[in-house]
Amino acid sequence: MYSFSYFKENDQQAILDFIEKNPFAFLTGSDTSGKQVATQIPMLTEIRNGELFLKGHLMRNTDHHRAFQENPNGLVVFTGPNAYVSASWYSNPQIGSTWNYMSVHASGPVNFMSPDALIQLMRKLTLKFENNNKESLTIYDNLPDSFLSKMMPAIEGIEIKVEKLDNVFKLSQNRDEKSYLNIISKLEMLGGNSALIADEMKKRKADLFPQGQARDASKFTS
Repeated sequence: MYSFSYFKENDQQAILDFIEKNPFAFLTGSDTSGKQVATQIPMLTEIRNGELFLKGHLMRNTDHHRAFQENPNGLVVFTGPNAYVSASWYSNPQIGSTWNYMSVHASGPVNFMSPDALIQLMRKLTLKFENNNKESLTIYDNLPDSFLSKMMPAIEGIEIKVEKLDNVFKLSQNRDEKSYLNIISKLEMLGGNSALIADEMKKRKADLFPQGQARDASKFTS
């Protein structure tokens, strides 16, 4: 992981909020031969006794299912919006351009759930993404038994106890104030993901550039 202290989010609640806001995660691992596997699944979070757990489900009899049966070590990557940042927007443009993005990496052992635990997961998962609408015909409790009898045996519930949580919130924290403000302006003009990155940068401006305090950017890398 790209690791510089000034690109780290130190607020643990902000990290959890980011995961909650970006639940469709990239889950990767490898079997005992070293063959890598990956899949993208929605994940739910749960805090138990001060520890973070991630929950989701996989299709049975797939490469990633078989790999985690052999080797439980998993890595989950949560990503948010990203944007190209041109060095032409800097006070000094004679350096390389870059990319701003936010990413959280969570690693730990993948454990398979009991059938009852999988049912509870599917209840929570479907209700959450149907905006807690208990009248929705697609939440678990409103699905017909004929569908559930086919679907549930085909999936495996997983739970990951997060043993390591790391992040990169790379948002031009290493730039001077003039460059920082110009980057925000340029990203807002581009719209889409670029504007979302600009919004995140604006949230951090006051902490990065307290009024009346100059900031030396020469110690930072590009």
